Amino acid sequence: MPTLGAAREILRRLAEVMAAATSAQAKLNQTVRLIAAVLDAEVCSLYLRRDGQLELFATRGLEQTAVHVTRLSFGEGLVGTIAQTKEPLNLADARAHPDFVYRPETGEDLFRSLAGVPIIRAEQTVGVLVVQHLEPREFVELEMEALQTVAMVLSELIANAGLIDDLTIASERARDQGHVRLPGLRLVLGQAHGSAVFHRPRVVVEHAIADDPAVERQRLSAGFNSLKAQIERLQMTAEFAGPGDHGDILETYRLFALDEGWQRRIFEAIDQGLTAEAAIEQVQMRTRARMRRIDDPYLQERLHDLDDLSNRLMRIVSGKLGTAAQAGLRQDSILLARNLGPAELLEYDRRFLKGVVLEEGSLTSHATIVARAIGVPVLGRVTGLQTMVAEGDPLLLDVNGGAVHVRPSPSMVKQFEALARAREAKQKQYQTIRDLPAESRDGVRIKLMMNAGLKEDVAALDLTGADGIGLFRTEFQFLISATLPRRERQEALYRAVIEGAGERQVVFRSVDIGGDKSVPYLVEAQDENPAMGWRALRIALERQGLLKVQARALLTAAAGRTLDIMFPMVGEPWEFEKAKAIVEAQRERMAAQGRPIPQLIRYGAMLEVPALAEMLDVFLPRIDFLSIGTNDLTQFLFAADRGNPKLAERYDWLSPAVLRYLRRVVGACRGAHKAVTICGEMGGRPLESLALMAIGVERLSITPAAVGPIKAMIRSAMLWPLRDKMDGWLAEGCPDIRERLRRAARAMDVVLE
Repeated sequence: MPTLGAAREILRRLAEVMAAATSAQAKLNQTVRLIAAVLDAEVCSLYLRRDGQLELFATRGLEQTAVHVTRLSFGEGLVGTIAQTKEPLNLADARAHPDFVYRPETGEDLFRSLAGVPIIRAEQTVGVLVVQHLEPREFVELEMEALQTVAMVLSELIANAGLIDDLTIASERARDQGHVRLPGLRLVLGQAHGSAVFHRPRVVVEHAIADDPAVERQRLSAGFNSLKAQIERLQMTAEFAGPGDHGDILETYRLFALDEGWQRRIFEAIDQGLTAEAAIEQVQMRTRARMRRIDDPYLQERLHDLDDLSNRLMRIVSGKLGTAAQAGLRQDSILLARNLGPAELLEYDRRFLKGVVLEEGSLTSHATIVARAIGVPVLGRVTGLQTMVAEGDPLLLDVNGGAVHVRPSPSMVKQFEALARAREAKQKQYQTIRDLPAESRDGVRIKLMMNAGLKEDVAALDLTGADGIGLFRTEFQFLISATLPRRERQEALYRAVIEGAGERQVVFRSVDIGGDKSVPYLVEAQDENPAMGWRALRIALERQGLLKVQARALLTAAAGRTLDIMFPMVGEPWEFEKAKAIVEAQRERMAAQGRPIPQLIRYGAMLEVPALAEMLDVFLPRIDFLSIGTNDLTQFLFAADRGNPKLAERYDWLSPAVLRYLRRVVGACRGAHKAVTICGEMGGRPLESLALMAIGVERLSITPAAVGPIKAMIRSAMLWPLRDKMDGWLAEGCPDIRERLRRAARAMDVVLE
């Protein structure tokens, strides 16, 4: 069993090996023998990347005849899996793992347990280090840390010996492949044209073993001071000073930087014998491995912030620029990265930063929220960036279409630019009708509201001419905070939104967290189906303190005005009544204390759970308004996950079943004299929103970007004739309503572009 000094002992003896006047192969042979001896392992093997495969280069314990003979592809076997995922494996019984592949020439059939770590250089896997035991047991944390430390030193050794593949080969091959379309996840909508620029935040560690630990500690202390000063300068810039979403994000980021545990672990790694740069990277790798074993989306996203900080600290300590942000963008560029932290994104020159493409990324990451606020389109979850794209390649980024086009043909560029000019012309047309009502040619007035979630979104009211905010998602403030947002912070946000909207209506949805929108201060077991799990109002009714604090913040912010509040994921009337009672209790308490309160409170609910429609006769008299969340509602109606591409055809908003269901709800609301609004992506698509108006919908809440196109469509339409047609199609139950509606719209010259 290794001691705390195992890593230090390996480093000391490795330094002697590397300094010896022997061949690279001899050094590798000595290294595997050394590691096996110190860790008391029967086997230690080293695989290196050669010609795109992993070749067994040195071993102690396996058959020597397999050296330079056994080869594995990336993703093949346990070694290939480690290389592909860039993550360690620690297995008590390797043969029980589904990725296990037996190679008889190695003679490894005797060995049960296996631990392996990737050898990383310039963010690429260049090899894998593996140890094995006869007996089935998991390797302890100290052994895994020792392996990771050795892997870092080995990357230096094999690079200096010229044993690593030229990492530009993949990019050179990419240039010969011509045009490639890489699909991804739409994070921030938009289109862009520019040259590929790789965000390379990590500094390659050239020297891992320290000559003088005291000097390394001094360098690290100075680095932490510089890191803190950098973040404080970002916080003090005019754009991000003061309260608001950006300020909250950077404050959370600053708290990560000041975390004493993170700093202590890096100093301890220096005490083991590493340089400051190597210590930072080692702790970064260990933390990433630990956090990725935690199935928590929030913590996964915070891992990107920690990566950002580690990379930034390493650049400071090494005195190297290391990123395109510091080098400066000099032309229209599209940034490519594994992921980004919020501060890294903000450092880029927005005159030239036209878009971002990420290998990872999510809708709730800090970088995505910041990019959305500053208007930079982002495409996430794109595979193949390192192998299919070369620095400087021309790119067409079409987030709306869910893809980035690499090395497009001249005709594609010409078409893209023509579409961009057409979109610009359309935007100018939309501006001409901005202040005109959303009224059809036959006099049907549609209330056209917009969705929002950030304080900055309120400015879009004036830009688009929307009638108000039909859905303000309050959860963004909860998702970007490391702790439950204090009442004062919530109150400041809500007041800013209400004041920014002026006389226009703002409907606040109570916080919708949980499920796939996890936060660290609500730790629960993971739901197998997050969309249908412990989330939204279900959390608020169980953790009533959360709703009470939010209610007091909303009541205070709306003092003297009208407050519109609605509750998400209402399944039965009693849930609404219980939530309303919590808010009312806070209102009564504040009134008794003589505190200012709203003049009027209107209570509403989101219809997303299909069961609620069966209780409308009981439910509608209790509410002031109803909003229909078409995204969740439709996937629940079809039992079809809206994120599953194989079920895309089943998730059709113009299905007769969906339209009949919605028409029944809209009719019930009209009979009860209750306002009903469609909130969701369905209302933001011209053809789908036309179908909604054909079943009687007269209130929509959509994205700001959709307001112009939908208003243009409404002002060109004749709705009463379409309502007659829709009644006939739904009575018939025809499956081709989409095509019939499109033909009818063309015949009436309805603008659907």
